[in-house]
Amino acid sequence: MDGGNRSVVSEFILQGLSHSKNIQVLLFVIFLMLYLFIVSGNIVILTLITTDPHLHSPMYFLLANLSFVDMCLSSNITPKMITDFLRENKTISFAGCMSQVFFTHCIAGGEMILLVVMAYDRYVAICKPLHYFTIMNLKRCTGLVLTSWTIGFIHGISYLVVFVHLPFCGPKEIDSFFCDMPLIIKLACMDSHNLNTLMNAECGVVVVTCFSLLLISYTYILITVSKSSKAGASKALSTCSAHITVVMIFFVPCIFIYVWPLSITWFDKFLAVFYSVITPLLNPTIYTLRNKEIKNAMKRFIGKFLGPKIKS
Repeated sequence: MDGGNRSVVSEFILQGLSHSKNIQVLLFVIFLMLYLFIVSGNIVILTLITTDPHLHSPMYFLLANLSFVDMCLSSNITPKMITDFLRENKTISFAGCMSQVFFTHCIAGGEMILLVVMAYDRYVAICKPLHYFTIMNLKRCTGLVLTSWTIGFIHGISYLVVFVHLPFCGPKEIDSFFCDMPLIIKLACMDSHNLNTLMNAECGVVVVTCFSLLLISYTYILITVSKSSKAGASKALSTCSAHITVVMIFFVPCIFIYVWPLSITWFDKFLAVFYSVITPLLNPTIYTLRNKEIKNAMKRFIGKFLGPKIKS
């Protein structure tokens, strides 16, 4: 079947976000700037956490991994979308489409687990502060990050296996700016209702489980914070509010695309842009603006590496 698939459909045509040339030029400029901000912002966070000893703690180790994951998620989709704005024929090869499907679900699945790990880290820090560094040691943090990547890889492989065995025989236009599984299934020469239901259920298990664990963690945290001193509560709430914001802007689009799809084309495109471009852009912004330690690390970095050059 696989050989037949490739002989009949060797590439797919992406409809993109707009058919107007003027709008596409405008979108090219906007998304190019956004992507540069995403890459530079997350690289700054990775650099600060790696080079500043004050940030060598479990929370920032996990934050560095989140920045790396966000960069990977956006880089899987955004560069292709940007170049397609300037192309007449917005095609993607069968292998390229498979790659996008796999890495999208692999990285997104891994990020969901990583956000749960970050919530657990905050739970231990706030609810069990005396045992924090014992529980969240480097070995455990590394193991939890590897677990998130492993689960993400399994999630991505499950979608890839389904993709490879889909019988394609004719229609190959995808009404989006990248290859995504719900849209690929629509092109298959088969009754896709049962498969769509199965895919929604599989994705639902991952999303709902992670979201439930996050709600439980932050509920315990808020209960504990409400009983603590005013100064400690203020700092804990500031940190957790940033985490909760990141969780909401990542999970809400995923729920409406994969678990409870509304099947409204423009809305699906908006949500896809949101979690592939806006979320990776907002994460470094949220953590930088809301975090005094990151701000101080930035000042130290500028003073250490740029200060001597400015003086000279």
